Amino acid sequence: MTFQEQIQQGIPSQLPQPKPYETNINHAPKRKEILTEEEKKLALKNALRYFEPQFHAELLPEFKEELEKYGRIYMYRFRPDYEMKARPISDYPGKSEQAKAIMLMIQNNLDYAVAQHPHELITYGGNGAVFSNWAQYLLTMKYLSEMTDEQTLTMYSGHPMGLFPSHKDAPRVVVTNGMVIPNYSKPDDWEKFNALGVSQYGQMTAGSYMYIGPQGIVHGTTITVLNAFRKINKEPKGGLFVTSGLGGMSGAQPKAGNIAGCVTVCAEVNPKITKIRHEQKWVNEIHENLDELVERVKKAQENKETVSLAYLGNIVEVWEKFDQENLRIDIGSDQTSLHNPWAGGYYPIGQSFEESNKMMAENPELFKEKVQETLKRHAAAINKHTQKGTYFFDYGNAFLLEASRAGADVMAENPTLGREFKFSSYVQDIMGPMCFDYGFGPFRWVCTSGKPEDLQKTDEIACQILEEIQKNSPEEIQQQMKDNIQWIKGAQENKLVVGSQARILYADAEGRMKIAEAFNKAIKNGEIGPVVLGRDHHDVSGTDSPYRETSNIYDGSRFTADMAIQNVIGDSFRGATWVSIHNGGGVGWGEVINGGFGMLLDGSDDADRRLKSMLFWDVNNGISRRSWARNEGAVFAIKRAMEMEPNLKVTLPNFVDESLF
Repeated sequence: MTFQEQIQQGIPSQLPQPKPYETNINHAPKRKEILTEEEKKLALKNALRYFEPQFHAELLPEFKEELEKYGRIYMYRFRPDYEMKARPISDYPGKSEQAKAIMLMIQNNLDYAVAQHPHELITYGGNGAVFSNWAQYLLTMKYLSEMTDEQTLTMYSGHPMGLFPSHKDAPRVVVTNGMVIPNYSKPDDWEKFNALGVSQYGQMTAGSYMYIGPQGIVHGTTITVLNAFRKINKEPKGGLFVTSGLGGMSGAQPKAGNIAGCVTVCAEVNPKITKIRHEQKWVNEIHENLDELVERVKKAQENKETVSLAYLGNIVEVWEKFDQENLRIDIGSDQTSLHNPWAGGYYPIGQSFEESNKMMAENPELFKEKVQETLKRHAAAINKHTQKGTYFFDYGNAFLLEASRAGADVMAENPTLGREFKFSSYVQDIMGPMCFDYGFGPFRWVCTSGKPEDLQKTDEIACQILEEIQKNSPEEIQQQMKDNIQWIKGAQENKLVVGSQARILYADAEGRMKIAEAFNKAIKNGEIGPVVLGRDHHDVSGTDSPYRETSNIYDGSRFTADMAIQNVIGDSFRGATWVSIHNGGGVGWGEVINGGFGMLLDGSDDADRRLKSMLFWDVNNGISRRSWARNEGAVFAIKRAMEMEPNLKVTLPNFVDESLF
């Protein structure tokens, strides 16, 4: 069968042969046993409903074995035989160009070079799933190949509920992930619902089909590192940045450190992913000996090198060793997946990677105890460095939240509303006031032709647009404009593409609309092929997350989720090609609600109309909420937006004189 025929087939009418478990692939850890005997039976019934009854007798023992062995039913037998990667849009079967674009983005999320655990359909974060099983993937791709522009596909936590009649201006796909009742939104609830096959953790861009590999976070991390050094009034050259995590999202850190120009030390316990990042040239060197690492860092500091050093081992060892050696750390953070601390997101000190994985599955209570002990040591070591002048920030991975729950010394001596911890979230100190409040966030695009020359052309277009906008930009956003022009000019030489021909660029509403409009004209003129627009959920407007995206909201509303819900509803009727809304993200299940979108530009007048309507709302929804919280940068930004668009009328806050109290 051809690739197109396999897509159109969906779930095969004849059972494919069982597939061997490939040990050279980076697999998800075994999930803990959480289902009762009756619930295991229910999980098997739920899995078998995808298949004709004549296959149940053969599949039942196989699925039962998967559930017992891995804690989930992945249906490995049904993995496609074709290579999993984003192909040119013209290679996909179908009646709708928009649907073909979505197929391209789904396959990109599962590309072996992009996905963390591709055989388990997990893109990043240890649990950020595109689908729960391979039947869902096959059925979704089949539906997309049949869809017209008068239909919408409804996705319930990875399950394609079906194609429904709609209209050409409606989204082609509406995605929900993990939208459980709030009272059932604890980590163990996710474990149970996911094992039953009825809900999944879509993370942010994983279950939204909008992940573009580590490049997406490289840019945000570069901006964060540059601004962290600005906060301490130090040049990055010769400065030391210490952090941990080299997985799906965190793997971008050493690359970002190199672009910023500092010395980066990043610890990782997983040998496979460390090797992959080194082979991808996202990290320069791997070290396994702490004494050798210390000497290498000293040499790099003396010579003011730009270099990234991976330490294959536990990050706590690094913090403690550098303290003993009195090695000065300028800025520090952590990007292990602490939103998922008990299922592979964070590993305890004193055990090997393999021992930890075994304990995680077989003795989860002891594993949790060891993780919490490690978090206390981790925080204690950081405190020693911050007393010497290190600037430490929480990187939105729930490090401070989980450390506090473990009883670590991370709480502020004099807490205030929104400032409970002794260290700030990077959004509180850096990204919020410097970027999000002004409307700057992670706009991104994918060239669906798959041609590098198309990506280069779009880079040039974006750079020209930004340079033109900068000429008349107010002083308040000049630094953001300069950083982004510098980024896009260096994007090609930094070799950031992994998977699809994609780019990310922090831009405000004006920048996003003008860049998108210019792309659409270039497509219309035949200069480039169609382009998919999107963004990270980690943005101005898409996400309500009290310990990350909205951590610099101090009016008491940071635990509300109106903004994220309004965002996805508003995007859906203003022209998005697909929309998504998720429970859970980089800070944990039950800790955040986040929404995203995708939009296909095809050179048409319809696309031009939609992009202007949707992108303006997508950004200014968040600025208006931040303005109402009395964030001064956002008040400035929303007033400017109202001057540019007479149909925008936003309620502005009045400021109260503190002396009245």
